Amino acid sequence: MISKIELIRKEVSKVVVGQEKMIDSLLIALLCEGHILIEGVPGLAKTTTVNALSKSLGVNFKRAQFTPDLLPSDILGAEIYDPKSNSFKIKKGPIFTNLLLADEINRSPAKVQSALLEVMQERQVTIGDTTFKLDSPFFVMATQNPLEQEGVYQLPEAQLDRFMLKLVVSYNTKEEELEIARRVSSGNFEEIKSVVTHEDLEALKAVVKNIHIDAEVEEYMIELVNATRNPKEYGLDEIASYIQFGASPRVSIDMFKAVKAMAFLRGKDFVTPVDVAYIAKELMRHRIVLSYEAEAEGITTDEIIQKVLETVTIP
Repeated sequence: MISKIELIRKEVSKVVVGQEKMIDSLLIALLCEGHILIEGVPGLAKTTTVNALSKSLGVNFKRAQFTPDLLPSDILGAEIYDPKSNSFKIKKGPIFTNLLLADEINRSPAKVQSALLEVMQERQVTIGDTTFKLDSPFFVMATQNPLEQEGVYQLPEAQLDRFMLKLVVSYNTKEEELEIARRVSSGNFEEIKSVVTHEDLEALKAVVKNIHIDAEVEEYMIELVNATRNPKEYGLDEIASYIQFGASPRVSIDMFKAVKAMAFLRGKDFVTPVDVAYIAKELMRHRIVLSYEAEAEGITTDEIIQKVLETVTIP
């Protein structure tokens, strides 16, 4: 089944140069039925990557641009009065798709951001008195601007916790940017083809679920999560004052899923601590709440997670 993943990668690479980590993260979210939050400046091929992925999978893709004046009904849909039939009808919003790109999600206030809570957790949408189940696959890729930019709203912790992964995307290398400029200026882009079916996707998910995790590796993952909650028990007194709240229980659940997908993408049928370390920051960086002291000293969650990875004993 790994050949199917290579086919998807090949199609996406027709229009996306570099950004392997973002492509890997999207595939992990897809295979684990999770959601992904990507932070980065504009122009880093976030929309292009999701669009290319949807075409290679042969599924629907929609994009919702979040703005300060956006309403929840603009995302979910609403009941519209029809004077001809003297009744209300449901007009479905862009949430009714397979891949939803929530672009610049932190440009909108919490009321709009929270409109995604039910659909991300329950895979269903309630409009008025009617509840609609969404088709599979369904996952949300949200992008946000760095918080130091003007005109942005911090996402609530409950909203952040629904995202399996948070990826921080940086610029391409000089060589990659040269290739991008050449392709765009010459219009030299190949057409993306659908290379997997819905049945293939379900089979891939089943394979990922059956990836083996040794008991010692399972315990190691739980120790990593627990170390963010009780750092002093692990001799991490130096970072204890920087953590207000450690990683949530969803981290443990998502970590068990994501490391299986990570191992599968590497062509293995078992999980190693290397797989855990590779994806740990993406799983936890948005689920640890730092104290005021940490923010005052410029300490980041990535630095906290790195310290935990260096301290907790590897099996």
